[in-house]
Order: sequence, then structure tokens, then C-alpha cells
Amino acid sequence: QVQLVESGGGLVQAGGSLRLSCVASGSIFSVNSMGWCRQTPGKQRELVAAITSGGNTNYADSVKGRFTISRDNAKNTVALQLQMNSLKPEDTAVYYCQARILVLTYWGQGTQVTVSS
Repeated sequence: QVQLVESGGGLVQAGGSLRLSCVASGSIFSVNSMGWCRQTPGKQRELVAAITSGGNTNYADSVKGRFTISRDNAKNTVALQLQMNSLKPEDTAVYYCQARILVLTYWGQGTQVTVSS
């Protein structure tokens, strides 16, 4: 079991920045990768950025060059961050922290990001 608690998000004007954070606890030693996904009403949840336990990252084409994912490993927790710069109105969504252990996926509660034009 992995518990994910998110923070950050909010309302920002286009061109601004936000930082999302997620703290993972529980069976973190078994986590293969972590990431951030986002979802808007009526659409499927999409992967925004991910980072493996080895530190390899990948990003959705729509956020490359603007978003940066990072992680800090502590003894009993992992802190995952998503730095979002040059935000656009189309980045508006609920953002979810994600952790994967083999075929299992754990989710945070979600945090709203709203970018005004």
C-alpha cells in the first residue's frame, strides 16, 4: 500500500508558474515509478510527467520545456514535485499524483489547477 498526499495548485494567470507537491508513504521501496496525471471534465486522465526510481523522466509533448518533475527520497517517504512554468489556459485540470508498483497504480486525491487567460 502507498499513500499519496498532494498539495499546491490553485489559480494563476497565463504565463505564470505553480508548483505541485506529493508526499508518498507506505511501501515506497516497491514503487517503480511516480508521476503526475491530469484530467478535465469529459476527458480521459492523461499522463503529464513521470519519473522512475532510477531518475529517468518523460513528459507529454504538450508540457515539454515548461514542466519539470523531480523527486526527493527520504528514509520513509518520497516527495514528488511538479514545477509548472509558462502555464496556459489549456493546462487547467485536476492534477493527480500517481505511484506504480508492478501492475498496481495508486492515486492521490487530486488538486485543481486553473489558469486564467
